[in-house]
Amino acid sequence: MNVAVTGGTGFVGRHVVAEFERRGVSATLVCRMQSRLAPPLASHTVVGFDLKSPPADAFRQMREPDVLVHLAWAGLPHYESLHHFEEELPTQYRFLKGLVEAGLKNVVIAGTCLEYGMQSGPLREELEDRPNNPYALAKHTLRLQLLQLQRVRAFNLTWARLFYMFGEGQSQKSLFAQLRSAVERGERTFNMSGGEQLRDFLPVTLVAQHLVSFALTPGDYGVVNVCSGTPVSVRRLVERWIQENGWSITPNLGHFPYPDYEPMAFWGDRRKLDRCLKT
Repeated sequence: MNVAVTGGTGFVGRHVVAEFERRGVSATLVCRMQSRLAPPLASHTVVGFDLKSPPADAFRQMREPDVLVHLAWAGLPHYESLHHFEEELPTQYRFLKGLVEAGLKNVVIAGTCLEYGMQSGPLREELEDRPNNPYALAKHTLRLQLLQLQRVRAFNLTWARLFYMFGEGQSQKSLFAQLRSAVERGERTFNMSGGEQLRDFLPVTLVAQHLVSFALTPGDYGVVNVCSGTPVSVRRLVERWIQENGWSITPNLGHFPYPDYEPMAFWGDRRKLDRCLKT
């Protein structure tokens, strides 16, 4: 199978490429700057162009893939930036539409649990989306645009709605990276929120396995929560990381306020994910 990946140099993308390698599949990577690729990625076929101005023959340059795993999205983690729907949304749709019109038949796209908005409890794919920040709104709108495109162009769409991830290569602004940095600086306490919010966390390596499975068994799966299905408090997760790594640091609970762009308790319902992975 001929596979292409956008965003292959990012946090999730690196693990997706590694998972393709583990399964004996060499992916074509679409990147803006080939010269910045680390050696493991540079060994793959690389196509260099910007999604904002792709070449007219982008699909051909990408070796006419059977499936695209689309992870690229600029402007993160600034969820409140208007850039997401003013610039990124039209860029994303034009790029994907061009590939579909050129012959792309299968697309796996990274969505976000933030599309559900401020809804609490277990979140099912059947729930109405209620995005309440520019990033979530742009992702939500892109999915709706692609559904309309499906009415005139035949292609399979899997919208992998990602929840919270952790692992190697994560942004230095992420919770795990900040905790590890505090340990490396020799700090005795780690400033954080009250930690009572319930979230759905999954190792990025497992997220990559699910995305690759969707790519290698293509179908029109629609929205699928990529999640653990198990709520865990942020406090408990931090304490678990400290214990597992043998770190000597104590959480300073309540130092930061809780974020106002997400509810206190939500997690994914993974029953559809399990059904899809069994097909």
